[in-house]
Amino acid sequence: MTGRQTPVLLVVQTAAQQVAEDKFVFDLPDYESINHVVVFMLGTVPFPEGMGGSVYFSYPDSNGIPVWQLLGFVTNGKPSAIFKISGLKSGEGSQHPFGAMNIVRTPSVAQIGISVELLDSLAQQTPVGSAAVSSVDSFTQFTQKMLDNFYNFASSFAVSQAQMTPNPSEMFIPANVVLKWYENFQRRLAQNPFFWKT
Repeated sequence: MTGRQTPVLLVVQTAAQQVAEDKFVFDLPDYESINHVVVFMLGTVPFPEGMGGSVYFSYPDSNGIPVWQLLGFVTNGKPSAIFKISGLKSGEGSQHPFGAMNIVRTPSVAQIGISVELLDSLAQQTPVGSAAVSSVDSFTQFTQKMLDNFYNFASSFAVSQAQMTPNPSEMFIPANVVLKWYENFQRRLAQNPFFWKT
């Protein structure tokens, strides 16, 4: 085999340090060797109704001062996210909710911060662009595959009127109605991948 393989190391952090009623941090020792961080909810305690968690990455700058960058968010409806942090270990920080807190930290350890906030606030935030691994594109791809699968499945049952056996207890949906829905959904998804939220 030619080339060099990158080893994959999986470390699960479940011991959060609560720094405020609605804020938590997780230590990331040896952060220089970490390329991606996966943040996921365990499913045991959901966010309160209308709330979610913004996810921040903090690393110490050359003076040991924490630099915080917004990665994205997790919610009850989106309980996990993958973030690329390898390119974030330099650069400028962003506005964050952890500044005024007295967080115990080791100078060589990075941290992941979770701030519980209103869903409306999360939607207004702009994460650092290079952190996103899964984006609208992966959601759009999933939705497109789901649409294709549904249309192919429903079409596999299509019969002509001559082939239909009358059955008063069954309803039939014309294939052109399913096709029209499919085409409209694709068009709306292309215009705005989040149209279904309204």
